[in-house]
Parts: sequence; structure tokens; C-alpha cells
Amino acid sequence: MLVTGANHGIGAATAKAFAEEGAQVFVAYFRKPCPYSGEVLEKARCMGRGGPELYFAGQQATADGVISHIRTQGGKAAALEADLGDSAVIPQLFDQCESELGPVDILVNNHTHCVLETFDPDKVTSDGFPVSLPTAESIDAHFAINARAYALMMAEYFQRFLKRRAQVGRVVNISTDAAHAHAQNLSYAASKHAIESYSRSAALEMGRYGITVNVVAPGPTQTGYITPESEAALAAGTPLRRIGRPEDIAQVIVFLASAQAHWLTGQLLYAGGGWRIPL
Repeated sequence: MLVTGANHGIGAATAKAFAEEGAQVFVAYFRKPCPYSGEVLEKARCMGRGGPELYFAGQQATADGVISHIRTQGGKAAALEADLGDSAVIPQLFDQCESELGPVDILVNNHTHCVLETFDPDKVTSDGFPVSLPTAESIDAHFAINARAYALMMAEYFQRFLKRRAQVGRVVNISTDAAHAHAQNLSYAASKHAIESYSRSAALEMGRYGITVNVVAPGPTQTGYITPESEAALAAGTPLRRIGRPEDIAQVIVFLASAQAHWLTGQLLYAGGGWRIPL
């Protein structure tokens, strides 16, 4: 199986969870330029206090820790750092996975690009997580990495699935429970909404070949960005009275790839402890 964005957070937890189920796991990840020094990031890792520094510290990790964990537990795993905003690397990623572990039967698209944007000039800030006005470049980056790469990853997966005459496949795409609208996170939300549309279309077209395609939309999940102050407020507003952990989301993803979920496709599952309950 292949999981993207798996050097930290939800992706890393997902890779480990699949390995525990006996899957051979190929990890894709990318470390984009970081505004903090290595010293600041290491201090954030040691302190473990949620906020921008810890979030970027997770993003800057290699996949070595994930791969080592899986292998120590007796599993088989490999990794490749790849910028999925570059469409040319997608066939190369599948080639590498097939070379080291074999064909991809389960695809989990989890990678993401998120830079906060606002239409309101009064909301622009450079503190904490900077918020800027949208630009052509920032919009294009969100859609290239989030929406376009998800679509091309599914297309590559499907063509190889058909070529080897496979019978059963699973695709799980990761969105967000704020995909429909998100103030001060414009292009991120819009590109995540596009992922949901691509996924439903893929479910309609791939179903007759034995492939299910579903979407997981996490609620507030501690991937490093939630401060202790925010965590208390988020937990109080969640029916299950805590914020999510990456492992919580990973378990939902593993379920959707399981035989038990064979009759689920084209579905959007909100995984947030009841943070969002659709009508």
C-alpha cells in the first residue's frame, strides 16, 4: 500500500496502523521550506507544546522514524521524498513503490498544502501562523498539491490496477471537516472541497472494477498545530470531549480499506468525535 504525507501526523499514524495489520507500506513525503531554524524545531520537539513551531517540526521530519518503527515491529516499509506538486514525479513514485514492495492495492492520499489566506485585509497578520491575502501563486499551489495531485494519483493508480487485471482496490482520500467554507483558510478549504468532488466521481467510475473510493474528513486533530489554550476550547465543543489524535483518524482509514468496508464507496466520513454532525 502507498500513503502520502506520511512523515508525521495522520499519515505517519496511518502507515504504522496498516503495518500492524500486515501491510507492506510505502511512505511518500515532502519537506517544504521552513521559516524556523533547526534549533527552534528541536526545542519544539522536546517541549511538545502545540503551536506553529511544533507543527513545522513535524513537517520537517524525514520518514526515517516511521520506517524504523515499522521494521522494528517486523514489518516491511520503504519511503521516497517527492513533491507531488510536480506531476512528473507521480509515475516515478508508483514505479519506486512497485520496485521495492510490489503493486499498490491500497492508496491513501493524505499529503496537503496549507497556507492561511483571507479576503479581509484587516485579518492579515504575520504572527503565529501568518495569514495573507490570496495570490495567483498561493491559489495555484493549493490546487496543484491538494486537488490536482490527488486526481493524478488516483488516475495513475487506476491505470496500473487495470493493467495488472486486479480485482479489488481501495482508495482513501483525506479532506477536512472545514472543506465547504473556512474563513482565513480560503484556498485550502476550496482545494479540499475539490478532493471530495474528484473522489465521488472516481467512486462512480471505478466501482465496477472492484475499487472503492472514500473520503475521511478529520475534525480538530493534534498534528502539532493546536495550542494548549485552543485544545481546551475545542475539547469542550466536541461531544466526545477531547480533540482527535492522529491514531484516531488512522483507524478510520484502515477500516475503509478493510474487507468489512467493501459496501462503502463514494462516502464522506467525518472523523472528529462529533465535532461536525451532518444533517
